[in-house]
Amino acid sequence: MNLIFDIGNTSTKLAIFDKKRKITSFRTKDFTCESMQKKMSKFQFDKCIVCSTREIPDFIFDLLTVNIPFVHVLSHSSKLPFRIEYETPETLGPDRIAAAAGAFAMFPKKDILIIDAGSAITYDFVGGKKYKGGNISPGLGMRFRALHKFTSRLPLITFAAKYSSPGRNTGEAITAGVINGIIYEINEYIRTFEKKHADFKVILTGGDSGYLKEKIDYKITYLPDIVIDGLNYILEYNAK
Repeated sequence: MNLIFDIGNTSTKLAIFDKKRKITSFRTKDFTCESMQKKMSKFQFDKCIVCSTREIPDFIFDLLTVNIPFVHVLSHSSKLPFRIEYETPETLGPDRIAAAAGAFAMFPKKDILIIDAGSAITYDFVGGKKYKGGNISPGLGMRFRALHKFTSRLPLITFAAKYSSPGRNTGEAITAGVINGIIYEINEYIRTFEKKHADFKVILTGGDSGYLKEKIDYKITYLPDIVIDGLNYILEYNAK
């Protein structure tokens, strides 16, 4: 059995695989030694991989290495099925590496644009057994907070499922500006990618992807677990 740890900026996602088959996955903010022991106690794990966008708590290493024979922490130095063409690979987020691996495993012969709409929105490019780089822009929540923090009178808008555009009040104006801006941004990335690549896939993932997916004008493949799938793929690849 494989244990997958994906430690993000706001929450942690765990998944359990039997080789390539996912048994279960869940997201938690209750990230303590006691809660992890309770969740792990029902299974016997052979392998584990940890992916983190922030510092990994010490108790995680203690808990995992005592109970699991093979523990791998994902980094740019991990063994990968593709080459990273990034001038500063040590600064490349492991979640982006994992998403690239998941996309490559699923579509090994295609050029792929991976759009991960989370705290930040990342645009990553994979093709020809190469990770070719990517771009980063602020995510939904970050844009709402920035408008409030860096102005004196704009309110903090958290989220609104319905709004008018153009906005009929300040709240709607902020909501429409942020959400429409992201949609226009995503559509333009896809349009530009489509012009340069004939046989390609666009993958959408990330915490805000479920909300955004119906608003995008282009055909996308919605894979909310592509990072988890990629982590399991990398784990198996490094355990060979």
